[in-house]
Amino acid sequence: MAAEGIKMESIVMRADASGDVDERIIEENDHLLSLFSTNAIAKTVNVESPLSLLGSLKTRRVAPVTLFRGDLEINPSMKIKVWVYKKVAEERLPTLKMYSDKAPPSDKFAKHEVKIDYDYKVTAETSEVLAPEERIKGFRYGPHVIPISPNEMETLKFKTEKGMKLLGFTDASNILRHYYMKDVNIVVPDPSKEKSVIAVSALAREMKQTNKVAIVRCVWRNGQGNVVVGVLTPIVSERDDTPDSFYFNVLPFAEDVREFPFPSFSRFPASLKPDEQQQAVSDNLVKMLDLAPSPKEEVLKPELTPNPVLQRFYEYLELKSKSTDAALPPMNEAFKRIMEQDPELSSSDKSIMDSFSGSFEVKENPKLRKASKRLLRDKPSGSDDEDNRMITYNANENSIDTVGDANPVQDFEAMISRRDGNDWTDKGISEMKKRIVKLVEDSTTDEGDKALECLLSLRKCCVLEQEPKQFNEFLNHLYELCQEKKLSHFLAHFTSKKITMIPKSEAADSDVADEEAADFTVKQEPKLET
Repeated sequence: MAAEGIKMESIVMRADASGDVDERIIEENDHLLSLFSTNAIAKTVNVESPLSLLGSLKTRRVAPVTLFRGDLEINPSMKIKVWVYKKVAEERLPTLKMYSDKAPPSDKFAKHEVKIDYDYKVTAETSEVLAPEERIKGFRYGPHVIPISPNEMETLKFKTEKGMKLLGFTDASNILRHYYMKDVNIVVPDPSKEKSVIAVSALAREMKQTNKVAIVRCVWRNGQGNVVVGVLTPIVSERDDTPDSFYFNVLPFAEDVREFPFPSFSRFPASLKPDEQQQAVSDNLVKMLDLAPSPKEEVLKPELTPNPVLQRFYEYLELKSKSTDAALPPMNEAFKRIMEQDPELSSSDKSIMDSFSGSFEVKENPKLRKASKRLLRDKPSGSDDEDNRMITYNANENSIDTVGDANPVQDFEAMISRRDGNDWTDKGISEMKKRIVKLVEDSTTDEGDKALECLLSLRKCCVLEQEPKQFNEFLNHLYELCQEKKLSHFLAHFTSKKITMIPKSEAADSDVADEEAADFTVKQEPKLET
């Protein structure tokens, strides 16, 4: 078969057996097909559902083409010949080009292309057109546009020789899955070089045994302007006729990583966590909708699930080729099962779905203005105030980096909402503490109200950001300050609001029990001298 260039692909449909089935015959057939797969250019695919059968019947096959052929350089004196192929690449819709019917019908060689030309002028009023050599690229830098000539652009390009260079090894746990950036490639040894096959196999097996991955620098072509850093993950083959190899994934540089700091869910107060009953119904829902039940074939296998968008496009394209007035046909039921939840799964145990729906109260989220963001609720945890209105701030205030005197609460909320750094929460809390102390020291009736408003905002932030220790220590300091300054009027107002320390029930990192937090205002009540 190989000598004649013959390939064979066997698709075995395993439906639910009914009646008497001779297992011996099935095993004999499987053994025969496996001999073809082992000793010839043959492939066997086993499917259990019509959907998987549809995905196994591929109408378009992409021939493997090497992305790179060259050296994997371990060090200057040791190089391994490797080939790199694309393992997984997104199949996109074909590019639709503009069509022109201006060509005469008698012209059989007309391409019907639409060409677009641009004219560049100094001003819109002038008719003088700038020639290409009179134009230059400009790059915006703040309020300015910096012109850079083609020669300067060429000089700026990073030029290096093509190749893969090993930078080092690291534990596989250090490379997180969400760091993978682009299509997956597979790195195989040059099949014509026996020593390369042995070297790659030895390297891959040692990396697999020690749970290591390799970090490499790659340039796929000579003169290529960009360089990528990627990770090689070992693949140890279980077949004698398939060599060991590596998966290659591109890793991000520092500029590519987007950090979104959020508090850990495990550190949330108990009121924001599911109870045992809610957790149980959630577990049952996940088990009910399991796409890979142990005794059956996995549903929606990636390698056997066709892209419904592509299939529908080509189906309609075929109809349009036969008739320009063809209507879009209804969606095929098989493709609906790819894009929608399998009704057999959801209807298998309706009581589980009903229990899940009844265990969680769904509330409508009020719409906010486009230029505003919701940050914190105005009601502090532990307060009797029933006013639960939303606090909003203008999105343009994200540049605020200090808590001012005019609108301290709004400034504070804008600071801690910033995501252009990891230190804005600590800085905002520190700024708010200073502002509260200043307001208390300059305490009048108006300033006292403003100080309490700031304190409430600080407490809510420390609960949400899981910083109970900072607030509790500051609250103790504030009481001591009031006692020292003999600010009895502020303490009376302060106590009436029933502001407490943050207990463990609101923040897991707190070392204050609920009883201690509730008694705090009584225990710390200052004794006024007569």
